[in-house]
Amino acid sequence: MVRRLKARDERALRELYDALAPWVLGLAYRILQDEDDAEEVVGDVFAKVWRHVHKHDPRRGPLVPWVLSITRNRALDELRRRRRWWRKAERWEQVQGVDEEIENREPSESAVPGWPLHTEVHAALASLPEELRRVVTLAYFEGLSHSQIARRLRQPLGTVKTRLRTAHHKLTDQLAHLKDWLE
Repeated sequence: MVRRLKARDERALRELYDALAPWVLGLAYRILQDEDDAEEVVGDVFAKVWRHVHKHDPRRGPLVPWVLSITRNRALDELRRRRRWWRKAERWEQVQGVDEEIENREPSESAVPGWPLHTEVHAALASLPEELRRVVTLAYFEGLSHSQIARRLRQPLGTVKTRLRTAHHKLTDQLAHLKDWLE
């Protein structure tokens, strides 16, 4: 089967799908507890198997455990993504609640905790050159690691680290006057 898959035999992929799809679906459903998400994982898993079958090393183990480990990892990624989405939704609801409170008060930016800091930070970010602002946004607002940023931007890791360091120095200089305000 592996040999046929590596030879790009689509019939082998269909046979593998027919044999393993119930197992893959069952494992994904057990992790996600959602049928639609589990079915989406099944499609992703077999697409990944097809794209990366050349990476499977039969000496390290049979095909089935390899496919199931891809399933587990993909389902856990989906679970993490879902949890991040729910946390963002909860924060959004909290912000909406704060916005409603603010609307009921006298309209004054000074009534919003941290508002001056917020505007200063965003102004400092806006003043950065695009290549620096982009790596800062990916690192601090999207939570990507340095290597993830390098992959996404298709840049060397050293370039990403240098740009983050440069941006950090520029932001530190531009926002130095806020240090006393925060303490």
